[in-house]
Amino acid sequence: MSRTDPAQHAAPATRTPITLRVNGTDHALRPDHRVSLLDVLREELDLTGAKKGCDHGQCGACTVLLDGRRAYSCLLLAVAQDGAEVTTVEGLAATVPGGGPHPLQRAFLERDAFQCGFCTPGQLCSAAGALAEAAAGHPSAATPAGALAAPGPVTLTAEEIRERLSGNLCRCGAYPAIVQAVTDAAGAADTAGGADAAGVVA
Repeated sequence: MSRTDPAQHAAPATRTPITLRVNGTDHALRPDHRVSLLDVLREELDLTGAKKGCDHGQCGACTVLLDGRRAYSCLLLAVAQDGAEVTTVEGLAATVPGGGPHPLQRAFLERDAFQCGFCTPGQLCSAAGALAEAAAGHPSAATPAGALAAPGPVTLTAEEIRERLSGNLCRCGAYPAIVQAVTDAAGAADTAGGADAAGVVA
């Protein structure tokens, strides 16, 4: 009768070392395999801008930029993001050459595009991603068929903005001002010579 190797019955590893670059700073982490990116940002890195709303990817309050693209951080396992670059609302201003508030942050203030403010960090990150997507020529469901064949940036009409930000809910109902603010920021980006000039992550 063979002896049982204890190593074969050892508890499986529940944590794995990873590195995340968050808002320009590298972080060596060892997250539990079951923990979301949102929880790591909020509880281990003290970046509480991204909010836990529904925790089911339905409200968008947890939106961050992951390698430049919009993502619901509540739906992502942190351990699967090894080597990723994350931008939260706390780091959005740092993407602006020369510093200062991001054009979207200024526009939200000027247009009073928030009420309770709970969804605002997610709205800002989502809007930054939407501006970059439009600048890169990525169409949305609202992009006119005639524009699909034309290369280059997509014109951000109010309908385009509403469609692109439809994954971010505002229970206060500040949508009209949010659309105006994003329209203003899109214009500022155009005036400055493109979305990159406005500091939007490509």
